[in-house]
Amino acid sequence: MLTSVARSKVNLFLHVTGKRADGYHLLESLVVFPDCGDRITVKKGKELTLEVIGRFSHLVGSTEENLAMKAAYLLRSESGTEEGAHIILEKNLPVAAGIGGGSADAAATLKSLNILWNIGFSEVQLRQIGLALGADVPVCLYGKPAIMSGVGERISGLRKFPKFYILLVNSGISVATKNVFGRLEIAEKVSFPVDLNELTALELFTSLASMRNDLETPALEVAPVIGSVLSMIREQKHCQLARMSGSGATCFGLFEEAEAAQIAARDIQAHHPDWWVQAAAVGS
Repeated sequence: MLTSVARSKVNLFLHVTGKRADGYHLLESLVVFPDCGDRITVKKGKELTLEVIGRFSHLVGSTEENLAMKAAYLLRSESGTEEGAHIILEKNLPVAAGIGGGSADAAATLKSLNILWNIGFSEVQLRQIGLALGADVPVCLYGKPAIMSGVGERISGLRKFPKFYILLVNSGISVATKNVFGRLEIAEKVSFPVDLNELTALELFTSLASMRNDLETPALEVAPVIGSVLSMIREQKHCQLARMSGSGATCFGLFEEAEAAQIAARDIQAHHPDWWVQAAAVGS
């Protein structure tokens, strides 16, 4: 039996740089993985089965359509194994929230079953399989701060990345990615003002301020509550930057110190006890 954490994925910036003829959008994004997430447990079984537990288990829907289950079937097909497994998904992250929960689950499942079934696929092979499941799966397999580009297949790791703290807030509104992209107008490309390697946390925050999430404006049209969440985060003491992640609706605030992030989390949770609020560390 193997258990791993499928950590949330946060886009500190997300620029949509174009659209291919096949309809896929080209992206450029700085991705980090805060120390919070779902939990994936895999153990030997005769068939492939999925059990979903946890706070957000009621929102997962059909197990056959779940990305963790799809990942298991695809890995079995690509490897030629006839092994089975029982997968337990502890769903701690909100669903359709812009923080890659499903992609992280798929990545953790691929890694765990690759070991459980003794397949021996390399990380490159797993990423190729992962890309067929979704654009975020390869970077979730990488699992460290990185620039992802193209349709998600190009991943550039960073030599050194500062440690800081992030506040994640989701009001409970699910936002469908296709609805956001359907309202997107591709903006001019933004160049990185500095080399993102070997920055201090404050230098990184300053650099991020000149960047953006191109999906934030269309997401606000779909779910105006995102604006209220962002305003509340920006009001928190010592918050250096507030932005939406992915296609929404989760928003984040960046803090240099853990205590400031934790105090902000407690304040927002006290005002909105039904919201998902999490403070977590970020770093290489």
